[in-house]
Amino acid sequence: MRDLVVEGQRIGGQFLVLDGWLGRTRLFSDGRRQVLSFLLPGDLIPEPAHAEPIAATTITALSETLLCPAPAPPSAGLKEAYAISAALSETYLLRQIARLGRMSAYERILDWLYEMHERLSLAGLAGPDSFAMPLTQETLADALGLTSVHVNRTLQAMRRDGVLEWRGGAVRLMRGSREAVPSRSRAPAAGRLGSALSLAAR
Repeated sequence: MRDLVVEGQRIGGQFLVLDGWLGRTRLFSDGRRQVLSFLLPGDLIPEPAHAEPIAATTITALSETLLCPAPAPPSAGLKEAYAISAALSETYLLRQIARLGRMSAYERILDWLYEMHERLSLAGLAGPDSFAMPLTQETLADALGLTSVHVNRTLQAMRRDGVLEWRGGAVRLMRGSREAVPSRSRAPAAGRLGSALSLAAR
């Protein structure tokens, strides 16, 4: 892992994530780390709503990544895609708050995995029930307010329950696993984002 942008630092332009996983992170004085959110292919650094490109958090590469300067000025199709992307970012942030505030460890992990599958599907990077997972259990713990030991034990329980398979850097969500997550639903703007990105690419 390496920090691409440090909290409080000015970001020299807007960049589009083409490949890899990044995290918005915050490091505490005692060495603990919180991963606040994830940046996946198709996401922007910083988000388009930011008038002043000052990093509110540290942006850390969690895998091998590829970035490119965002097109300037953006086309009409890209403007729409950026606006929907910003709305989705807020939706995912609210989901994260709900996860940390009200869900058990089992529910947190499964709900987060479904969110990642949804987001990677928008970028054409996921199968019907599977996707590549480059993160360590330690990083997952930092994102979900758990310890690495708790994450490991919970994943073992999920495997025993037949909810998921996680091996060789890939996750497969098994049939029926959605029922284990309360109020699991697709973000309403997700379909619109996929359509807007398709139009922008033409």
